[in-house]
Amino acid sequence: MFLNWQKYNIDVPSTRNSGNYKTTCPACRDNRGNPHDKSLSCNLATGQFNCHHCGWSGSVAEEEDWEKQQRKQNWYNTHPIKRQRKTYKKPEPKPQSPYSAKLLAYMASRGISEATLQAVKVGEGIEPMPRKNGKPFGNMNTIQFNYYRCGELVNIKYRTGEKMFKLVQDAELLPYNIDSIKGETTCIITEGEFDTLAFVEAGYKAVVSVPNGANSNLEWLDDYQDDYFEDKQIIYIASDNDTKGVELQAELLRRFGVERCRVVDYGDGCKDANEHLVKYGKESLRECITNAREIPITGAFNVTDIEQQADELYYKGMQKGATIGHPFFDELCSFKTGMLAIVTGIPNHGKSEFLDEIIYRLNLRYKWRWAYFSPENDPLELHAAKLIEKYTGKKFGHTTLPVGEYTAAKQRLATDYYFIAPEDNYRLDNILSKARSLVRKYGIRGLVIDPYNYIETDQQPGQSKTEYVSEMLTKLKTFAKINDVLVFLVAHPAKMQKNKQGQYEAPTLYDISDSAHFNNKADYGISIFRRFADDDTWEGTEAHVLKVRFKHLGHRGTAYFKYNTINGRYVTVQQNQSDNVPWDNSNHLVKSLEQAALEAANAAKLDFGNSDDDPDDDNLDFDNENAPY
Repeated sequence: MFLNWQKYNIDVPSTRNSGNYKTTCPACRDNRGNPHDKSLSCNLATGQFNCHHCGWSGSVAEEEDWEKQQRKQNWYNTHPIKRQRKTYKKPEPKPQSPYSAKLLAYMASRGISEATLQAVKVGEGIEPMPRKNGKPFGNMNTIQFNYYRCGELVNIKYRTGEKMFKLVQDAELLPYNIDSIKGETTCIITEGEFDTLAFVEAGYKAVVSVPNGANSNLEWLDDYQDDYFEDKQIIYIASDNDTKGVELQAELLRRFGVERCRVVDYGDGCKDANEHLVKYGKESLRECITNAREIPITGAFNVTDIEQQADELYYKGMQKGATIGHPFFDELCSFKTGMLAIVTGIPNHGKSEFLDEIIYRLNLRYKWRWAYFSPENDPLELHAAKLIEKYTGKKFGHTTLPVGEYTAAKQRLATDYYFIAPEDNYRLDNILSKARSLVRKYGIRGLVIDPYNYIETDQQPGQSKTEYVSEMLTKLKTFAKINDVLVFLVAHPAKMQKNKQGQYEAPTLYDISDSAHFNNKADYGISIFRRFADDDTWEGTEAHVLKVRFKHLGHRGTAYFKYNTINGRYVTVQQNQSDNVPWDNSNHLVKSLEQAALEAANAAKLDFGNSDDDPDDDNLDFDNENAPY
């Protein structure tokens, strides 16, 4: 809305936009003995006016063009953030002919019977497929893994004898055989369709596969957690016995919770369930489920529990953590999940703003999802507006930020940001309980608590403040470790003293109120300090990395930044640099959206070479497109 006072010849000051103002009434002043009498009362915020002499009243508020457009298109939502479900294409069911002899022979070679194929509605038929070595598409006989949900066909994965795969383009990614686990208390989750078939062959009914193997992310789980997995008492994780499979296993354990999961081991010389079935038979595969191991949750471990991680460290060495894209800062600090980072700084020096910079960049680069407990950033819509500015590079508002970019940024926040606002209490256990629920339901990778002093104390009678802080930090570190989450805790320093020059210095972790444990127990320590022009030779923000627990992740030092007032981003500069600052006002979501589109397109095509679920197919003569499969 804009207030069109000039249209009604109402004289109000252009420099004010709030409060009440009295002026002369254009409707009656020319007919009055005293034309200068200020009888018209105006509300400068709403545009309402009323003359106390002649009774003329109304409003000067008018819709702007963009508001008229949004009302007509009905896209505007009064809620600042709303998650929207994507619309997917659904394939048409294809009539199923009797299986060819060649397909049945091939399946038999993998230990799969015709009864199992029919039970999970595997199909066979001709489909245009890409070919190896750059050859054009051609009609080829395919195995068709039909993905059903609630009895409706939702997606199809096609597989040829040349070990090429494709999914239906623009169709939904969902677990294979998902209907089989609805209402069951126990289920098995595998890495591929053939492994699902193997367990069904061995006599298990409730078996699903993740879509597109271990390389797929787990965003699909957001829509299936509540209705299909929340009621499970036991979930058997039956991923492949390789690096990708172990990574998938770890993420599924994190999302489902180790207390109800069992990990399936296929023994030496077997990478997956189908290979075990072929080598050792159904009974032996059933024993793999019987002997599936529980994950220890008591804190007692032996080397077998971390064997895969130890082997990876042995062969690959220490790896740098996640970086944010600011080169000088990245040299000093790279982040790993499972750790606790303490951020401090003098009030109004931008520590929360810089932390938002870290958060949005980690989301942009690694798609890490975040939960905020941030009472100081209330109301939520103002915090959301700041984050949207960082993503889009534009000042928030309809005159500076196009509707399409605003909508895309809202959707990113709706998918990847969650805000904890307990109604009953702000105790740490309550906050962490809600954060744990977000780990399970949405797979958050980070938790921000901003600031520490908003947490309601659980200090026990006779317990010192130092002891309480130590216990509180231990809870945060334990939560970070168990849930593989990076925790940021913002903590204000005690009242700072000026130095001999009458200036403040950047606080350290030892300057935080109540305890030296803020330094002792932190894995990362960062102090944000804004230096003003009258304090030194330059004006800008300093990010002091005070502590990085492991040297391969970083070291102490200072990175220098300038703050972009247009979009709230920080730009890396040299110390004392004030001219030729490389301001960045580009939309950072554009590249992210392009990357997402590319990943979606890649998921719907192709795969050449040895598939994870096809260890022995190179000897099978299935390359003749004219032959039945």
